[in-house]
Amino acid sequence: MADPMKREDYTDPNCPFDSSQYEKEPPVITVPLMRILEKEDEFLARNDPAGAERLLLYWVREAEAGHDRKGLFILKNELMGHYRKESREQEALAAIEDARALLPAVGEDSAAAGTFYVNAATVLKAFGRPSDALPLFLRAEEIYGETLPPDDPRLGGLYNNEALACADLGQYGRALGLYEKALSVMEKTGNGYPEMAVTCLNMADLVSLRDGPETGEAEIFALLDRAEALLERPDIPRDGNYAFVLSKCAPVFDAYGRFLYAAEISERARNIYARQGESAEE
Repeated sequence: MADPMKREDYTDPNCPFDSSQYEKEPPVITVPLMRILEKEDEFLARNDPAGAERLLLYWVREAEAGHDRKGLFILKNELMGHYRKESREQEALAAIEDARALLPAVGEDSAAAGTFYVNAATVLKAFGRPSDALPLFLRAEEIYGETLPPDDPRLGGLYNNEALACADLGQYGRALGLYEKALSVMEKTGNGYPEMAVTCLNMADLVSLRDGPETGEAEIFALLDRAEALLERPDIPRDGNYAFVLSKCAPVFDAYGRFLYAAEISERARNIYARQGESAEE
């Protein structure tokens, strides 16, 4: 009876110190990012951030199990924003570091990397660290300048958030210029009107800081009028994003004495969220 085959009979000889045959990269199983982000938007449209978080964390585990570093990078960016909105500083900062470690998966100079720097800087600014945020905004500007067309809506978000950091640092002239750039970009995006309203209210706050509420009253009220006109445009979809913007704008109008309008848009936002929730249950 012939001897049974041995391993060396059907493999090429290897250097005894060569372990490359055991070091192959595991296969990548990608997560369905577009479907995940659409589902996240559905949760947010009905004001269910807890549901959005469960969704993201589930797919983080799936991306880790499937060795999908690009997908994991996008999901960590989403969690960064989620934790910021929920005022969960430590988790937001941890998500920054997780995403930073994954930057090579998308390219250090890619548009996705630029978005990471915007998101990370916005987190730092939100938690009282504008001086740490500013270099990251500048890095995002550098990357976006090389990778995006000048009317890309992501530039509007960059300029608006960078302006907020500059305002916190007392750089009012620079902040005002960035707000104007943000408005110019968002005006070209087709449906940037809700975000333009937010920027106008940010500018009103800037004028109040720079000049004082009494000295800057005329300019402040003009900006409030402009923001209200933008929010009332009939061509804006009355969707979850619109409701979110209304809920952000209402306290600002209230702070400047426009109590009735603040109450009106708060109620409008609640009604939109309620309709979205009913639609999801059907």
